[in-house]
Amino acid sequence: MVTVVWATLPASDFALSETFSVAPDATFECERIIETGSETVMPLLWARGVDRETVERGFERDHSVDGFERLASFEDEGLYRMTWIRRVRLVLQILTSTRATVLDAVSDSEQWTLRIMYPQRSELSETNEFCEQHRLSFSVERIRELSEEVVGQYGLTDEQFDALTIACEAGYFDVPRAVDLDDLATELGISHQALSERLRRGHEVLIEETLLIDGPSHLSIRSN
Repeated sequence: MVTVVWATLPASDFALSETFSVAPDATFECERIIETGSETVMPLLWARGVDRETVERGFERDHSVDGFERLASFEDEGLYRMTWIRRVRLVLQILTSTRATVLDAVSDSEQWTLRIMYPQRSELSETNEFCEQHRLSFSVERIRELSEEVVGQYGLTDEQFDALTIACEAGYFDVPRAVDLDDLATELGISHQALSERLRRGHEVLIEETLLIDGPSHLSIRSN
């Protein structure tokens, strides 16, 4: 069964450890992770929460960075084309040597969080063994198995997928709304409560799978 894993690696075992010593509040996110032959690479990197001068000073001092080029700037974030040293590419190769695919990689607080998809759950054990052999501190934080009922890479069930797409096409999310929840529930042949729960759960799954790649974090919100 296809398994998606959220795992962490210290920056010292992977990349940008010395950059964090210069810019400890910075966050980094790989825009694209691709496979070329036997290698997996991360050519494009977003740098956020740090000014250009500081982050580039960090890159210049960082032994994991072989070269970089700034491609674009947007307020407090920049997009870079990165050239990594061989060790970074080797770590990616270790993580994907069991036919796994790295879906996302983000870094903050001096550690990387990766979302990795394994064709079979057993291949995760092989990755753990490879990491132990190479003394990599690979820590699994969350595991999710994708059943046959799951739709696509975003983790939606058939019912959640239908509810969200039909609601969108009918104008439920328009401002103002073109249709209300009762009408949609009637069209789907379910109760108002059931549809409301499907929409809420579908939104939660989409946010977790696309925005919160390091897993959901529950924040305490206090009103003034």
